[in-house]
Amino acid sequence: MQKEKLRDVRKRKGFTQQQIADIIATDVSNYSRKESGDVSIRKEEWDKIARFLEVPLEEIYQDNNEEVSQINHFDNNTNSNNIGNVSGNYYCNVPEYLLETQRDLIQLLKKENQRLEEELQKTKRK
Repeated sequence: MQKEKLRDVRKRKGFTQQQIADIIATDVSNYSRKESGDVSIRKEEWDKIARFLEVPLEEIYQDNNEEVSQINHFDNNTNSNNIGNVSGNYYCNVPEYLLETQRDLIQLLKKENQRLEEELQKTKRK
């Protein structure tokens, strides 16, 4: 099923498939397959796209029960019977909010590390 509502809003707002692909951290060919309905769009991707396009989710979302339930879906074309073949393209999209949380934690830890190093230097000088 083609995601006509999504495509129409994207075009009306003047965005390219590449721009939307960047928002959901995928390549343009994968996004194109998502927009054409060949690959499912996960719930968090729908949310990101709606925020980016500045529209309510209902304006772009087209109901397909399996799409919303596939939170842990891997978008790859690998043969599950060929487990030993590592040449397949294995990847998954990590939700942006998880990445942001990790980035925030890293910054916090860097600041704490710097504070501790300064405290250590003060202690050594005494």
